[in-house]
Formats: sequence, C-alpha cells, structure tokens
Amino acid sequence: MEFRLFVDEFGNGDLDGAVKNPNVRFLALTGIIARQETHDAIIQPAIDGLKRSFFGHSPENPVVLHRREILRREGVFSVLRDDGKAQKFNDCVLAILRDAKYLAITVQIDKKRHFEHYGVWRFDPYHYCLHCLVERYIMWLNAHGWRGDVMIEARSKSHDKKLKGSFQRLFSDGTEHIPVKDVQKCLIKRDIIMKPKSANIAGLQIADLLVHPSARHMRFDRERVQQPDDFGTKIANILIDYKYRRHPESKRIDGFGRKWLPY
Repeated sequence: MEFRLFVDEFGNGDLDGAVKNPNVRFLALTGIIARQETHDAIIQPAIDGLKRSFFGHSPENPVVLHRREILRREGVFSVLRDDGKAQKFNDCVLAILRDAKYLAITVQIDKKRHFEHYGVWRFDPYHYCLHCLVERYIMWLNAHGWRGDVMIEARSKSHDKKLKGSFQRLFSDGTEHIPVKDVQKCLIKRDIIMKPKSANIAGLQIADLLVHPSARHMRFDRERVQQPDDFGTKIANILIDYKYRRHPESKRIDGFGRKWLPY
C-alpha cells in the first residue's frame, strides 16, 4: 500500500526578520497523508468537481485553489463576492475536508525562540519543520508496514535545490529519532517530488487550505486566546475531530498530529 504526503506552508524561513518583526515570527508546514490510489480516484475528482461547479474549471482552463486568492476574491474567485455563492462554496469545502480520507500533521516553529534558544546553531526553519513533519510521516508508515513518498509545491530554483539536498540527506543518513534503515524502508524515493501550482494537484491544494487555520488554532491555544467564530476555526475543528494523526492508544494529538518547535 503506497501513500503520499502532500505539504504546504504558511510563513517563510526568514530567521533574522522573525527576531524584529512579530508578523513573520511563525512558520508552519502542514502535510496531508493519503493513499495515492484514493487521492487520484476520489479526492482529485472531488476537488475538480467543486471547482467546475463554482469557477468553470476544465482541463483547458484549470483553476487552482489558493487560500489567499480565495479570501481576496481575486480573479476567477471574484464570483464569491456574492454572499450566497460564498456560503455554498464554504459548505462544500468543509464537506470535502471532513469526508475525504486523509490524515493531517502540522509542524509549527517559533522562529524568534529558535533563534534565541540555539544561538550559533540555527537549523534552517523551513528544513527543520519539514524534517520533523517527515519524521512523523515515516513513524506512521513504519507502524503500519506501509511505504510512501513526499510531494511539495515547487518554488524558486535556489529554494528547491536546497530543499532537495536536505531531503536527500535525511534519506541517506536517517534522523536522530529514526535509523536510516527505517527511513529507506518506508520512503519509496530518495528525492522529494516537486510540482508547480499549475499541475493542479488536489492534495497540495487541500494542504494549502488547511495550513493557516491549523497554525492559527495552535498559536491561539498556546497563547490562551479565544478562537474566533469563523471559517478557519471550522476547518481547524474538522482537523481536531477527524483528521489529525493521533497516538494509537491515548489518541493524543500533540506530538503526533501537531508539533511545536523548538522543543
């Protein structure tokens, strides 16, 4: 049985800026785990059908869901300026996020604390989060005797090159918590798969919709801030009730489906 981890992020890896600017202090990566067969046969058609119904998506005129553009009602998403259509769209999105078969993991780093805590040693925040995210994915695969790979959206050439190198080192060397034999037993490929936004990968679009609500809910919980009564909280509640990876016995989410960094 083969799985795929689809990854997207909210924030950036700028470590120095995080010390001075609270608006860029946090970085979060969310990955969704789905069987490749289920993704291709069920999840992808569901996402494409949603976009076809509301935005006229077709192979000739593909529409790619992107949270920021949806919120701003930009371009093709301008039809959501109609409150009735927006409500129907939100209801359909929530139904897909609730009913689709996947698990979710979010890793979030406080870059300011990371900078202050580690001093000279400052692991790239983006690579650090991905490292911890993939660790949890491998642990899950290993517990079930399954295999899988990892996909992320392509960015710039320099960013992608560094990320590929980081992932290859994880594959070749293992991690502090997972020996190399288990890494290579569970991961199908030594390379991370990178696809552009235009490739219309449903798993990457779902990760894009989840990462901000998940990260915000984590931060507000940690800071004892009341969660707002809005669409993002509804998404976060779906993750909490149905989708986060959990400890197999205690069903605890923290440390399994959600992870704060630094430790």
